[in-house]
Amino acid sequence: MIYNQNKHLKPISTVLITPEVIIMKLSDIEERDLKKGQPEHIEEKATIDILDVLAEEGISVQNLADTALEMYVPHPGLETREKAEALFKRELKFALSDPNLCLLIYSGILLEREGRAGTLPNLSKKSYEKDLSFIIADEVLGNSIANYISGSKGTFEFVRFDKQKPGILARLGPFMDDVIGGLIGGVSSNMYSRGMTDCKSSD
Repeated sequence: MIYNQNKHLKPISTVLITPEVIIMKLSDIEERDLKKGQPEHIEEKATIDILDVLAEEGISVQNLADTALEMYVPHPGLETREKAEALFKRELKFALSDPNLCLLIYSGILLEREGRAGTLPNLSKKSYEKDLSFIIADEVLGNSIANYISGSKGTFEFVRFDKQKPGILARLGPFMDDVIGGLIGGVSSNMYSRGMTDCKSSD
């Protein structure tokens, strides 16, 4: 019900809100294609690689693989740690070929750097260092990365790594432990799925 500002006046109109009305109104919105004519693919090679940026933070591909393998569970197609490591690195390379994922990771790196410098908006350096439990932006970002890579299965793996904090995760800062946990969780999930698919294909 919509009222005039003067509370003593009668209602201007009565609006019945139902799911059908909401859907109808959304469908009435005209879409504006502001990106018409843009290329569908990246036209120039990037000058900065996310692996190089991670290396600046002391994180290597081998660190990621070693951390993933600390939570390794044998699966069909991944009967040995050697197979798992090789497939993890393959899936990692494939995942990081997506610039959207790289930008999500980079946003976490920038947040970590700003936190160390004490220049995060609305969060003091002391609060950043304490990794206060009510600050959940780091976990939201980590969960988003895992979900982007591998959907709900990636989210499940992220939770496993986030709770146990194996390998490199134990020494990373408040943002990076979740960002890298999300990356490892998502890639690990794809590793298991790919291993099982490859195993079935070879039968």
